[in-house]
Amino acid sequence: MMKKKSIPASKPLLILFLCQIISALDVPLDSKLLEELSQPPTITHQSPKDYIVDPRENIVIQCEAKGKPPPSFSWTRNGTHFDIDKDAQVTMKPNSGTLVINIMNGGKAEAYEGVYQCTARNERGAAISNNIVIRPSRSPLWTKEKLEPHQVREGDSLVLHCRPPVGLPPPIIFWMDNAFQRLPQSERVSQGLNGDLYFSNVQPEDTREDYICYARFNHTQTIQQKQPISVKVFSMDSLNDTIAANLSDTDIYGAKPVTERQPVLLTPTGSTSTKVELRGNVLLLECIAAGLPTPVIRWIKEGGELPANRTFFENFKKTLKIIDVSEADSGNYKCIARNTLGSVHHVISVTVKAAPYWITAPRNLVLSPGEDGTLICRANGNPKPSISWLANGVPIAIAPEDPSRKVDGDTIIFSHVQERSSAVYQCNASNEYGYLLANAFVNVLAEPPRILTPANKLYQVIADSPALLDCAYFGSPKPEIEWFKGVKGSILRGNEYVFHDNGTLEIPVAQKDSTGTYTCVARNELGKIQNEVHLEIKDPTMIIKQPEYKVVQRYGQVSFECIIKHDSTLLPTVIWLKDNDELPDDERFLVGKDNLTIMNVTDKDDGTYTCIVNTTLDSVSASAVLTVVAAPPTPAIIYARPNPPFDLELTGQLERSIELSWIPGDENNSPITHFVIEYEDGLHEPGVWHYQTEVPGTQTTVQLKLSPYVNYSFRVVAVNKIGRSQPSEPSEQYLTKSASPDENPANVQGIGSEPDNLVITWESLKGFQSNGPGLQYKVSWRQKDVDDEWTSVIVANVSKYIVSGTPTFVPYEIKVQALNDLGYAPEPSEVIGHSGEDLPMVAPGNVQVHVINSTLAKVHWDPVPLKTVRGHLQGYKVYYWKVQSLSRRSRRHVEKKILTFRGNKTFGMLPGLEPYSSYKLNVRVVNGKGEGPASPDKVFKTPEGVPSSPSYLKITNPTLDSLTLEWGSPTHPNGVLTSYILKFQPINNTHELGPLVEIRIPANESSLILKNLNYSTRYKFYFNAQTSVGSGSQITEEAVTIMDEAGILHPAVVAGKVQPLYPRIRNVTTAAAETYANISWEYEGPDHANFYVEYGVAGSKEDWKKEIVNGSRSFFVLKGLTPGTAYKVRVGAEGLSGFRSSEDVFETGPAMASRQVDIATQGWFIGLMCAVALLILILLIVCFIRRNKGGKYPVKEKEDAHADPEIQPMKEDDGTFGEYRSLESDAEDHKPLKKGSRTPSDRTVKKEDSDDSLVDYGEGVNGQFNEDGSFIGQYSGKKEKEPAEGNESSEAPSPVNAMNSFV
Repeated sequence: MMKKKSIPASKPLLILFLCQIISALDVPLDSKLLEELSQPPTITHQSPKDYIVDPRENIVIQCEAKGKPPPSFSWTRNGTHFDIDKDAQVTMKPNSGTLVINIMNGGKAEAYEGVYQCTARNERGAAISNNIVIRPSRSPLWTKEKLEPHQVREGDSLVLHCRPPVGLPPPIIFWMDNAFQRLPQSERVSQGLNGDLYFSNVQPEDTREDYICYARFNHTQTIQQKQPISVKVFSMDSLNDTIAANLSDTDIYGAKPVTERQPVLLTPTGSTSTKVELRGNVLLLECIAAGLPTPVIRWIKEGGELPANRTFFENFKKTLKIIDVSEADSGNYKCIARNTLGSVHHVISVTVKAAPYWITAPRNLVLSPGEDGTLICRANGNPKPSISWLANGVPIAIAPEDPSRKVDGDTIIFSHVQERSSAVYQCNASNEYGYLLANAFVNVLAEPPRILTPANKLYQVIADSPALLDCAYFGSPKPEIEWFKGVKGSILRGNEYVFHDNGTLEIPVAQKDSTGTYTCVARNELGKIQNEVHLEIKDPTMIIKQPEYKVVQRYGQVSFECIIKHDSTLLPTVIWLKDNDELPDDERFLVGKDNLTIMNVTDKDDGTYTCIVNTTLDSVSASAVLTVVAAPPTPAIIYARPNPPFDLELTGQLERSIELSWIPGDENNSPITHFVIEYEDGLHEPGVWHYQTEVPGTQTTVQLKLSPYVNYSFRVVAVNKIGRSQPSEPSEQYLTKSASPDENPANVQGIGSEPDNLVITWESLKGFQSNGPGLQYKVSWRQKDVDDEWTSVIVANVSKYIVSGTPTFVPYEIKVQALNDLGYAPEPSEVIGHSGEDLPMVAPGNVQVHVINSTLAKVHWDPVPLKTVRGHLQGYKVYYWKVQSLSRRSRRHVEKKILTFRGNKTFGMLPGLEPYSSYKLNVRVVNGKGEGPASPDKVFKTPEGVPSSPSYLKITNPTLDSLTLEWGSPTHPNGVLTSYILKFQPINNTHELGPLVEIRIPANESSLILKNLNYSTRYKFYFNAQTSVGSGSQITEEAVTIMDEAGILHPAVVAGKVQPLYPRIRNVTTAAAETYANISWEYEGPDHANFYVEYGVAGSKEDWKKEIVNGSRSFFVLKGLTPGTAYKVRVGAEGLSGFRSSEDVFETGPAMASRQVDIATQGWFIGLMCAVALLILILLIVCFIRRNKGGKYPVKEKEDAHADPEIQPMKEDDGTFGEYRSLESDAEDHKPLKKGSRTPSDRTVKKEDSDDSLVDYGEGVNGQFNEDGSFIGQYSGKKEKEPAEGNESSEAPSPVNAMNSFV
């Protein structure tokens, strides 16, 4: 017996109330209507909760909100009102709540540290932002300390401490030497999470005096350097030699050899430790061990497995990284360090806590006076968060009373609301690890009726198809809708019309006499309004002669016919497809008015040909198969390749030419057509052979042109119709003399990576093209159409140069000339390049949408002025998303889709739309930098489609002459249901069918009692739903009336229900996206069935792919599908042989253009380039100091006479630097630094004086050194506002780095 569940006594009234709640009023997404309706404020944009700002720049605290009337804004700071009018440094943006605190003109960022909160208020309520904590970033100086040299015995462990200054946010640590090369790391030597450098065991090669720890503060864009650390490793051999030098021959001496040791953990210490991490964060666990041989680290989780797909090992497996941790990742993690002598382990107990996260966030309510509603706020966390409510920013306990409001924990219940009940409510969910704050308004509206459908709208429909006449309306309370035909017609009623809740009039089967004018009237207690629309009925399009199956011999001719008939007012277009794709671009395919002809047929023409006829209202198609008969094969004649040439000889050696001769090998019955001569450059590319030339097969001597500075070897290959011979043996070598370059670099381009720079690139000359040693490039540029001189630099071993400080997107004349030790190449040609692009300034205007059918729409827009693009116009992007289904009246998660239209197009098609839905879209212009602002959102709706089958059909209560039918509405109505169609007929014992009876049932019914049936008779039922577009797929069932009044049941009748005679799966439906599809079905049969889904490409002969469904659920998600592909799918049940559903076919959506990422706009790339510039500046200073210490010498004088140095770029793969030519200077207590001389940015060379000031070198860079010798440089290109005063500031100064960058 089933047990009854009891309801606590405190809850029945609440449950009864919730059952009686009326659904909230649905406001149509009409832009004009939304502008006129009153609405409480909504926060649309705000700064992050934890906001770290640059202390050198203005502080911008964002707070944007919308509402009707527009809201006013106010702020609190640290819980009290913040009067911005009393602070001259603080301004609020017009029509916005965003604050701008002026730091660059005298303000101090530290003075504005605190907790800020924004309030947006209008007459309907007040919304509040999160608590925004403002903190300026800090990069304090390195603590001055005296570092003692480390003297270590070979094989011992060692830890070099970094101990960087504590910054906000914390710095990034890395170790380098004084040549700016990253120190190599391995299983033996590695950097820990705390920045220290760990040696599991030291080796003699670890001896050096320049272990330098660097701290990079990304937010303030500064790098600081710790003083170099010296390490001396004493090897056993050197120690024995020292002892031997101090003892006599008779003394016994010798140090003990290096002894192996079992592992010992350097970090963490002890045998156990604990760690707490928050849900969703990255968990990092570290174990570093000492020992000899070097220990190997292994990780395990006690009592479980490491999570798959989220576990990574870093730092040579010394660091365990688990991303996106959850409470299930809590537990004990053990690291084991092992070598040949033993092992040691450490257990880390991990606890995962969680800041609050939403289960159900409160949503806005729009109600009519007298309606009911609820706000629900549910969150989870660890520990469980507490829920508190506010009304208009005030705790609800002290907020003004509202008799329509009742708070019940995480729910607010509203009953019989009035206009004064409008307000904004805030839900706060918090625990010790954070909080969530959500605003949700209750807006009570009383509005007279409005009709949103345009007046005199024309509808055109194909005859015998459904006609849908829109009457979109709004009013509060909800208006009543009536329809009339003609100017003085009576109100429309009867079965020939269907009246939908959204005001739409449906004519299920439109005939020619349905043409005319229709009037829609909307009225409520506040007023009345009407609108007229017009309907025209068109003849359907038909193919009166279809293409037929054809068999044709190869190289023959074939023709398919496609003759059509259509409405005279519609213009048809005929398209031919081959295998559901476009016809090949081949002149053999001739498309006529009524036919397709294929000339000279080949095997590739075999396939299915389809004729498609489209008009603006309908589409028809017909297909036929073409089979190509193959011709009999022709036997092939086999010949052999020639033998290789031999006896190569070089004669007539000159500087730029030489004569080569050879003796041909055997032709092997196929004449030699030509000889190929190849050469090898033993000086630049030994072992690589290049094509030189070729000569006819009758020639055995050739005069070859040579290039300077190449060590030539030659070989010859013979070629006939069969193929190439093996190469001959190489000739003797011949070295040509050096000369100046003959050619300049190719593919010279100028493209900016930033709005204020120009990146000049070229293809470097190959080794033999250099014509001699010392290959360099002279890079020159000047702005086009401006009376300006050429600016030039000479560089080597690079193929890129960056010019900084350029205007945005202006043309430049560029040239690159090659030179070597013997002179310059000829004068190069000029190319035109452009400086960097910036984001477009304006959005496209006049966006219009034309809905073509229920799944396709066309969007138009006006192009933006080219001068506002500020770059190369790449095209336009259309963002569109589904807002809601018009039949279900419910919103869902917004999934935005993007389509990109290349070039200066002003229109595009939007495919894959869902029927009877409301969509929004906007358009943005795209250049090489990115996207411009979005146009205002445009709303459009798709028309109805046919519904899916009813969700179920049950037959109960059998009697002598009646059966009771119950059914569920379709899962996907795709519109407004107009009626249900029930057909049934009797079946005799031989399964012969009797007469068919049809019944039409109103759409609002869910059950029916069929009477006057025959006793003890089996009936078969067919049941389907209809919308105004047509009938959906049907569902079938069978049942039997009872034999007599005693109630003797048929074997298929159990407990008053008629069970199915056999198990079955039906109503398989699919909802496809771009790369996945949701499959659902209905099952009738034994309980606990295990299902599987089989699928494959439609029309393919490949085997079905099988996916097992978890449990007995009736849905499954197919992933990893190909966009724009038709698939077949079916569902089956395990254990029931041959039992599966019928096949269904669906098509995935088209591939959406992904958002392109420009590497030049990425933060990591900009930071890397700025770091390169900073480190180059440091190296130039090092060169300058070393040159002064070394005194004058001839090479120095030559370098003084030439201001252009050679500068090696930073290697992108490992972050190291090349060599620099140096100037000379003195430095105290430090090793010499290198500094390259550069022409200043104003193109003047400063005269050298005795002070050797750093400002006299580079490009006016104000470099600063700490007392410990570390350099603090800004690599963002921003100027320092004021010098540090005394030693009181803990902030690192930020000197200007205006130098041009080498890459």
